[in-house]
Amino acid sequence: MPLFNYKARRRSGEVVEGSLDVLDRSAAVLAVQKLGLFPISVAASKGHASASKPGSNADPKAAGRSVLPPTLRAFLNRRRKPKIQELATFTLQLANLLHAGMPLTMALNSMASLTAKGIPPEVARQLRQDVMEGRSLSDALAKQPDIFPPIVVNMVRAGEQSGALEEVLRRQAAHFERFAEVQSKFKSAMIYPMVVCAVGVALVFFFMTVMLPKFTTLFESIPNLELPASTKFLISASHFMTTWWWLFPIVAALIVTIYKRYHASPQGRRMIDRLQMKAPVVGGVIRLNLFGQFSRTLGTLLRNGVPVLQALKITEQIIPNVIVAEAISKTREGVTDGKTLAQPLAKSGLFPQLMIDLLKIGEETGDIPLALENVAETYERELNLGLRTLTNLIEPMMIVGIAIAVGFLLMSVMSAMFAITSSIQR
Repeated sequence: MPLFNYKARRRSGEVVEGSLDVLDRSAAVLAVQKLGLFPISVAASKGHASASKPGSNADPKAAGRSVLPPTLRAFLNRRRKPKIQELATFTLQLANLLHAGMPLTMALNSMASLTAKGIPPEVARQLRQDVMEGRSLSDALAKQPDIFPPIVVNMVRAGEQSGALEEVLRRQAAHFERFAEVQSKFKSAMIYPMVVCAVGVALVFFFMTVMLPKFTTLFESIPNLELPASTKFLISASHFMTTWWWLFPIVAALIVTIYKRYHASPQGRRMIDRLQMKAPVVGGVIRLNLFGQFSRTLGTLLRNGVPVLQALKITEQIIPNVIVAEAISKTREGVTDGKTLAQPLAKSGLFPQLMIDLLKIGEETGDIPLALENVAETYERELNLGLRTLTNLIEPMMIVGIAIAVGFLLMSVMSAMFAITSSIQR
C-alpha cells in the first residue's frame, strides 16, 4: 500500500509527525483523526515505489482518460458548477451545524458525510483542512472559485468580521433559495410552450416524411390527374425532406455554432442582450428578472456588511446581461467619485423610476438594504404576473399556429382526394 507522511497537532498544541500505510489520502486523514490528532498536512511519500507504480491500484476510468488529448481530459475531469439551490442547501446545513454548537472544523467534518447534492464531499474536507491550517473560512472558500462564487466568499468574510457567521449563512441560504425559486418559475413558464412546439414540429415532420409519400404513390397511380397547387407544394416539400433529411441537423448545428460564436464576441453579446431587453412581451419579463436580481443581490450584500463598492462589483459579475452590468460599473465609478447610489443609476437611463425613487428614500432614511429588498420584492411580484401573462399569451398562439399547419396539411390532402373523386366520376 502507498506510504503517506503526515504532520498533525495534539490537543495540547504539540506538533507531531509520522507515516501510515493506507490505501489513499482520505484513509490517511481518517487514520490520523482516529489517533486523536488534528492533521495539518498529509502527503504521499515521494520515495515509496508503490505510490508511483503504474497500474498498481489505478482507477480504471482515470487510466482510460489518461490516453485522451489534454483538452478533452480537462473537460471530462472538470468540476460541475453547483446550482443555486445546491449552494443554498450547503450553506443552510452548515448554519444548522454551527447553531447546534459544533466548532467550525467539526461542522465541516460533518458536512463531508452529509448529502449535499452538487458539492462533492472532498470540498468540505478541503475546507476543513484549510481552516485547521489557520485560514479563515472565507479564504478557504476563495481557494475553490469553481464551487463558491464571489458573493459567498464576501458574505462569509463579512460574517466573520461581524461575528455573526451563522446568521449570515442563513441569510445567504435564503437569498439563494429566492433566486432558485424565481429561476424555477421562469423555466416552468417556458416548458409547456416548448413541449407543444416540439410535438407540433414532430407531427408535421412525421406526416411529411412517412404519411404523405404513401398518398403520393396513390396520386401518381392515377393518370392525367391534375393536383391542386397546395398538394403539389406539399409533395415537393415531402420529396425534399425525405431525400435531403440529413441537411436539417447540419443546418441546425451550423446555426447554433454561428450564434454561439457571435454571442461570444463583445459586439454580438451586447447586441443580443439589448434585443432581449427590447423584445415585445418577453423583453418586459427579462427586464423584471434582471432588476429583481440586481436589487436582491445588492441588498443582501449590503445587509450583511459588504462595503458598497465591493457589493457593486460582485453584483456586476453576477448579472448575466452586459448592458445592465455596464450600467452597474458606471454606477460604481460614480459612487467612487462621491455620488449617492441613486444618482448614477438614474443617469444611466436604464433602471426604472420606481427603483430610483425607493433608493432615494432609502438613502434619506439611512437604510438602503431595506429599500433594495422592497424593490426586489416588488419586481419579483411583477415577474410572477409577467410570467403568467406570457404563458397565457404563448399557449394559444402555439395552439393556433399548430392548428393552422395541420389544417393546411389536411386541406391539401383532402383537396387531392376530391380531385381523384372527380376524375373517377368523369
